[in-house]
Amino acid sequence: MIFLIAFLAALGFSLAVMPLLIRLAARFDFTDKPTERKKHTVPIPLVGGTAMFLAFIVGFIIFVVFFNVDSATYDDVLSTQAMAAVLAGAAMIWGIGLVDDYTKTRRREFRIWPRIVVKITAASMAFAVGIRFTGFTNPFSGYYVTFPTGVQLVLTILWFVGLITVINFMDGLDGLAGSLALLPGCTLFLVAMQMGQGNSAIMSVLFLGTVAGFLNYNLRGKVWMGDSGSYLLGYLLAVISLHGIFKQATLISILIPMLALAVPIIDGLRVVIRRILARKRPYEADTSSDITHIHYLLTKGGLKPKYAVALIFLVSACLNLTAIIIMLVA
Repeated sequence: MIFLIAFLAALGFSLAVMPLLIRLAARFDFTDKPTERKKHTVPIPLVGGTAMFLAFIVGFIIFVVFFNVDSATYDDVLSTQAMAAVLAGAAMIWGIGLVDDYTKTRRREFRIWPRIVVKITAASMAFAVGIRFTGFTNPFSGYYVTFPTGVQLVLTILWFVGLITVINFMDGLDGLAGSLALLPGCTLFLVAMQMGQGNSAIMSVLFLGTVAGFLNYNLRGKVWMGDSGSYLLGYLLAVISLHGIFKQATLISILIPMLALAVPIIDGLRVVIRRILARKRPYEADTSSDITHIHYLLTKGGLKPKYAVALIFLVSACLNLTAIIIMLVA
């Protein structure tokens, strides 16, 4: 019951705060304007990320910080330091994304290096409190292989920065990034319940509630999440997976989130490699003459945006279902 209550609380808060933020965005011109590359016809508020941030943080404080899942029942209770690191990291990631969004509303580009520094710092803070890769279980010997601390840090940073980046890459059509985040959120919740990881499950349902509330407005074209939202979703997925399923460190536990997030990961890797080979900056947005992301390729090929989103969602749903089946039969 507590998981249902947490989901409904995050959903309700997200739904309630969104209209207020949309009005504020219109008042202060915090909107994404139409350009040659962006084909929407009217300015769109860029406050979806802020609504999701507020909903998740309020839910996290209530259901994780104050309530906390009984350690006698579950084995993944967050320490006070870990709670503080998650809250601070989420605030930093959302904040730097908000600055990036603000510069875009003024038709300017925010430099890449401050964003990279903040992402690495947030990942390092999570690493310092134990939300990290530590090693894996050798399937042949059954022994646990612990990575050197330096390797653990590098892998943890790569996971955080990688997920933040690929979710941001997928934020190109209404409903796409949110939908592709919603599916692995469901998978991580089911895995956490199966493994008896209560706090991972709580964070997952809070994540699902905030995203579902956002999608209610986003799918109707009323709001966009902006970089503040896509950064936040990638960060939270990294936290939940590293705190939860990756703690098992078996081949199956590593495979499940990889499958759940396969669509944005594969698309992101493909785009980065292609841009590097073409001697272009890997983080630059697509242009009308250089389409690389799968959702833009589909729409350029003739699919309407909503059908492109539906197709990509269906592929991701199949991969997430495969991950869940593997978890149940393994």
